[in-house]
Amino acid sequence: MNYNWNWNIFWDIAPDGTGTYFESLIAGLKWTLATAGLGWVIALALGLVIGTLRTAPNKWVVRLANAYVELFRNIPLIVQMFLWYFVFPEVLPEAWGTALKQLPNAPFVTAVLSLGFFTSARVAVQVSTGINALPRGQKMAGTALGLTLPQTYRFVLLPMAFRIIIPSLINEVAAIIKNSSVALSIGLIELMASTRSMQEMSFKTFEAFSAATIIYLIVSVVAILMSNLLEKKLRVPGFITSGSANSGGH
Repeated sequence: MNYNWNWNIFWDIAPDGTGTYFESLIAGLKWTLATAGLGWVIALALGLVIGTLRTAPNKWVVRLANAYVELFRNIPLIVQMFLWYFVFPEVLPEAWGTALKQLPNAPFVTAVLSLGFFTSARVAVQVSTGINALPRGQKMAGTALGLTLPQTYRFVLLPMAFRIIIPSLINEVAAIIKNSSVALSIGLIELMASTRSMQEMSFKTFEAFSAATIIYLIVSVVAILMSNLLEKKLRVPGFITSGSANSGGH
């Protein structure tokens, strides 16, 4: 292949006047991290609740929690984003739909919610798996100490379960960063959208996607290093972890 690489292209001013191509990629990275970070907060909070409910003694509560997981885990993320962004405002009462369409930076809000709901289903599975991996005697011990069921979950089961599933949760962090690139489809100018814009304006496809690859790789490596550090500090001796950060995301 006779291709003339030009790595200096990153310092050229982009035709859209937003700065150099490098500054455009960094701006996209900031939106990527903001989207993934807020989405992860939603995913962790919802995943904790739904995952705990999946282990509750009431079978109807378990069925509802399982239905939530199957709904958001099995519908592709890009479909969910389209539904939230294009369809959901249309099925609401007109005033509500108009208000949603006029939200400032609606693509960002939609991407955060979509990522949060999608990833929360995966986190819920991790949480319920961690709780079910604990010996049954721990729940019985909490009851014997006079703790209520919510107190047993709060002070005994969930702290132990979280220490077991930390590697899997960190994998989900790496996954949500990568999945944030789907937000390109609804118009959010995150890292992948900035890369596509650079490619189209400069015709330097290989340089643009090489830079995006390196940036995604650096972010993933940082997440894995954090995982290894947390795993070493919080590992529960004698328990088998539900996954490893080194096993990769999806």
